[in-house]
Amino acid sequence: MPGPRLPPPTVRHYPGPLLTCATAAALLDARQRGQIRWTGSLDLGRSQDEATLDPAHWQWRGAAYPYPERLRERTLYWFDGAGWEPAARYAGALIKLVPTEWDVPTFEIDGIKMLPTSKASPLDDARRKVALVEPHGKAVLDTCGGLGYFAACCLAAGATRIDSFEKNDSVLWLRTLNPWSPDPGAEANGGRLRLVHADVAQAIDALPDASFDVVLHDPPRFGIAGELYSQAFYHQLARVLRRGGRLFHYTGMPNRLSSGRDLPREVCRRLEQAGFGAQPALDGVLARRR
Repeated sequence: MPGPRLPPPTVRHYPGPLLTCATAAALLDARQRGQIRWTGSLDLGRSQDEATLDPAHWQWRGAAYPYPERLRERTLYWFDGAGWEPAARYAGALIKLVPTEWDVPTFEIDGIKMLPTSKASPLDDARRKVALVEPHGKAVLDTCGGLGYFAACCLAAGATRIDSFEKNDSVLWLRTLNPWSPDPGAEANGGRLRLVHADVAQAIDALPDASFDVVLHDPPRFGIAGELYSQAFYHQLARVLRRGGRLFHYTGMPNRLSSGRDLPREVCRRLEQAGFGAQPALDGVLARRR
């Protein structure tokens, strides 16, 4: 499966519309009923806007777009200048943005959902976790940036600096399509977010001692990225975090009956060996640097 053509590299965030099956159906239905205008959201609920409908195309924010053909469920589409392309990319694994009932999308890697969405939007879920570490006025290390929801919540909460690392370039590309992902270059963010394309397991070696007040650690599952759950990596987290600093470590809630292990408790023990006081919290571990 070839990858889609990418937005121009000079554009930090894709400026065009995003379509889901439901949005496309609403546009087509409005045209069929003879309407000349349609009002709704074409940026996943970030705003409500008006599109002008003509028989052959529709216009939005000064640009014309063709009506989409049949779209797949659970897929977001962006306009690449020639047609509607899935917000998905294959580079050894299929990585795609996936719409949710909450508007804010999640993403999947080979069909495995990367963010919780069953009870709340992934952004609200991130907000609850970020509140545990109280980032206002603090420097934050965001180890595995993903779609940037931890970083967005830290920006909103008044963090002074966020260093966010993301290893996967396809995930970074998805961020340019996702209107809910924070843009490091946006004037409103005041240069507080630094997004680094790097593997934090290696890049952390170059970070100065005691340079952060808060760490947010949301690694892939243990079977994929065991090095990010290792004793050596936890010692590095303790090194870069100031005394008294807080850490939230997402672990998920693995089934102990089927896996035979209690991952949150294992993480607590390793963090304590690295110099933290730690306890399970939400679907992860909350720790404080001693």
